[in-house]
Amino acid sequence: MKSPMKTPLLLLPGLLCDAALWQPQRQGLADIAETVAGDLTRHDSLAAMAEAMLAEMPGRFALAGLSMGGYVAQEIMRRAPERVLRLALLDTSARADTEEQRARRRGLIELAGKGAFKGVTPRLLPLLLHPHRLADAPLVATVMGMAKRVGKSAFLRQQQAILGRPDGRADLPRIACPTLVLCGRQDALTPLALHEEMAAAIPGAELRVIEECGHLSSLERPEAVTAALREWLLR
Repeated sequence: MKSPMKTPLLLLPGLLCDAALWQPQRQGLADIAETVAGDLTRHDSLAAMAEAMLAEMPGRFALAGLSMGGYVAQEIMRRAPERVLRLALLDTSARADTEEQRARRRGLIELAGKGAFKGVTPRLLPLLLHPHRLADAPLVATVMGMAKRVGKSAFLRQQQAILGRPDGRADLPRIACPTLVLCGRQDALTPLALHEEMAAAIPGAELRVIEECGHLSSLERPEAVTAALREWLLR
């Protein structure tokens, strides 16, 4: 008997992250999805990132983005909503940076420009991971390894792209495909309230909260995130 067609699924990583962010989901969904981990290291605007991803994918596809990947996913929805079969926004926001966030981002750009790029430092980890996972050596090594591979030049491009992102809240009610909004309960960078806001604005969206989990949900709670994405893909 012929197996059913697999859904093309584009997975977009966050700032200083690469395909390793989605490795558990790529393995766990291999029976139902043809996954592509997008490379968001080459451009310095969300528009250019979105156009590059649209050029890389076949006709219609499912789309999931975490953190900065979620910003790019929303940009793809603004540009080519008819191409997206279903949408998953993980640990992200529809809002533009606050002035405080912009100042912090510019400071990081300036520091890195002076040569002081250290990737993800132990000081940054509490923003990314649940407190209980900070001593998880393999997880921490994965997070730091991604940042090292992405490197300084791409980090500067990504920060520039994030700085230029619009407030996308007015665009959310126009999203018409099945949408999952997911976040870690203890996400310190993009808290639960931001996800409640997105889920309330997107018609028919499902909100899923992953317990005992910080910002990098796909790595911290891979089984729970994979199960949520499987339900979303099969819905």
